[in-house]
Amino acid sequence: MAFGRSSRTGGMHAVSPVEPLTLKLLVAGGFGVGKTTLVSAVSEIRPLRTEERLSEPGREVDDVEGVESKSTTTVAMDFGRITLREDLVLYLFGTPGQDRFWFLWDELAQGALGAVVLADTRRLEDCFAAVDYFERREIPFLVAVNCFDGADRHPVASVREALDLNPEVPVRLCDARDRESVKDVLVGVVEHAMSLARARRLPART
Repeated sequence: MAFGRSSRTGGMHAVSPVEPLTLKLLVAGGFGVGKTTLVSAVSEIRPLRTEERLSEPGREVDDVEGVESKSTTTVAMDFGRITLREDLVLYLFGTPGQDRFWFLWDELAQGALGAVVLADTRRLEDCFAAVDYFERREIPFLVAVNCFDGADRHPVASVREALDLNPEVPVRLCDARDRESVKDVLVGVVEHAMSLARARRLPART
């Protein structure tokens, strides 16, 4: 419904609705960890995907151990959007997982508030590079452990120790297929990034 108010000239003009705050988040991690699934689970629009079928030559380049059933791979990015509140919209950019597509990361990272590093405990070493990338660029991130069916469950403290994370980096368990689980992760990233931003603005105590 459109509302208006009288002007001094006796006419009416529309009152523009408040523009929502839009934030950009990255979803990163190793090959086959569930980035496309995560973006698709929460996107309120039809997600943009740039997937191609894995070829036999490509299987020689990409490490598919543990994800042998995977038949496609993201070659550019995934894109989705979710409205968390009336005044807050998140744009999600899923990064490609293979090393040969890393040249795209710097472009995707521009203007990002923060990132989700999606991890698979069966191939935990695959997310080391993403953790290092965001640490070096001082981009706030949260590690989300994707709890695959049949995979061993590990305590958050064990994951944190294995990844050698700084104490302030949040670690959460999630199911990349479940909308509410993914929303909790995204809220966690936003809260973490906002908290760091506030801390950086505070004057140092003497």
